[in-house]
Amino acid sequence: MEQKGVQLDRETFSCSICLDLLKDPVTLPCGHNYCMECIKVHWDGQDGTGVYSCPRCRQDFIPRPVLDKNTMLAALVEELKKTGLQAAPADHCYAGPEDVACDFCTGRKLKAVKSCLFCLVSYCEKHLQPHYDVAPLKKHKLVNPSKKLQENICSLHDEVMKMFCRTDRQIICSLCSVEEHKDHDTVSAAAERTERQRELEGSRGNVQQKIQDRQKDVKLLQQEVEDINQSAEKTLEGNEKLFTQLMSLLQERSRDVKQEVRSQQETQVSRVKELQEKLEQEIAELKRKDAELEQLSHTEDHNEFLHNYPSVSALSEPTDSSSIHIRPLTYFQDVTAAVSEVRDKLQQVLDEEWKKISVSVKEVDDLLSHPKTRAGFLRYSQEITLDPNTAHTFLLLSDGNRKAVFIHQNQSYSDHPDRFSEWCQVLSRESLTGRCYFEVEKRRGGVDVAVAYKNINRTGSWKESGFGRNNKSWSLDCSNNSLWFNNIKTPVSGPPSSRVGVYLDHSAGTLSFYSVSETMTLLHRVQTTFTQPLHAGFRFFSVGNSAEFCKLK
Repeated sequence: MEQKGVQLDRETFSCSICLDLLKDPVTLPCGHNYCMECIKVHWDGQDGTGVYSCPRCRQDFIPRPVLDKNTMLAALVEELKKTGLQAAPADHCYAGPEDVACDFCTGRKLKAVKSCLFCLVSYCEKHLQPHYDVAPLKKHKLVNPSKKLQENICSLHDEVMKMFCRTDRQIICSLCSVEEHKDHDTVSAAAERTERQRELEGSRGNVQQKIQDRQKDVKLLQQEVEDINQSAEKTLEGNEKLFTQLMSLLQERSRDVKQEVRSQQETQVSRVKELQEKLEQEIAELKRKDAELEQLSHTEDHNEFLHNYPSVSALSEPTDSSSIHIRPLTYFQDVTAAVSEVRDKLQQVLDEEWKKISVSVKEVDDLLSHPKTRAGFLRYSQEITLDPNTAHTFLLLSDGNRKAVFIHQNQSYSDHPDRFSEWCQVLSRESLTGRCYFEVEKRRGGVDVAVAYKNINRTGSWKESGFGRNNKSWSLDCSNNSLWFNNIKTPVSGPPSSRVGVYLDHSAGTLSFYSVSETMTLLHRVQTTFTQPLHAGFRFFSVGNSAEFCKLK
């Protein structure tokens, strides 16, 4: 029943009004088939007009056609019900509100799988097949389904827009190119796409390189977090041991004092008790002597009294009372005073040393971030002088080689391989590593403040030896408010003042330029990886321009 290449599915035998299989099918004069009841109801709604049309092709019929059941089609539908129809497309194959619908489908439309930029029509898989089979259609440009095909039609000339006007930067049709855009720089859209595609690839390359750089930066930051945590834990562990040792030392000294006090306490108590016992013995002896004297005083016999008196009245030598010193609660006050003095001195030492500890902790905070104030930057200030061996012969150095002026008159410098010969530039004698800060005071415009590797070319083209025009130098263009690196211009946040501050954290890979006035305004910050020590430099554009490194200490 089914011929090769013919697809009989549920949609083929469905009514486009009720979207169900045909019931009592009827065929209109135009050839389209409907359920008899469906088309009657549809036409009943058109009775007032006197014109009856096909819901599919919109062909009009006057008068209303007489409808007869198509018995052969009805039999075919019944037979196919018995033998089985191909499965209807799944619901997800039909176009929803957000999908691009096939322009060729009638009734319930399927999702489009491709859009043709030549036909400006979207096709489902079934209706797209001719574009794969028919030779002329194979040349058409197929793209993913698009709802914006009509945007490719010129609103003025109703033609496909295949041209691009470079003058007005817009897509146009061929008629636009000879009318509204006559004498403009026009090319085919394909040619412009090819040109922009090359730029896009370059941009993608830059973006991907930045992604790699940022991923490296993230890894460095992750490593820095680990280093910070490890350093903090190690410091806390070490400090805990030191404080434990300090407390142990204090406890040991406390035990020593306690032991000495107890020892002295025992000695002095023993001395006192020994003296006390001696005195008590004397008291007992005196009491006995008093009793004898009292008894002698009552003797009536004068001869006996005189005979016994010498022996009874004789007294033993008494204990020297001067050895008895009573000092209530004052015996160990000197010890308490000495310990109190030690405590005060220790408190003083701790207070003084704690300031150093606090400063050290704040320095760690500075190491982990950029200084917040000019005073913070000045902690890293470095005295810089210019190297006469690098100065272009039109530059006059003065003020201890801290200042340079463009005078357009050859100076009597000796020949040197480090001298810039093409551009009015000069580098510093000192190299910049670690964390360092310097300020530059410039007179008049036309001065660039730069940093560069020492091996930057001294001769050659602008890209080879000019500050900021290669990958060996960074240059702040004070006249045009921009930063140059590798011949790429980046706008900075605002115009610098006559004084420019430069802060470098070599290990962290940051280079920051500031406008210095009453406050410090960040102009631009570079984040990269420095491979060599850097040198500060000036670049001059106009005669009379001058710049000098400021004294900051």
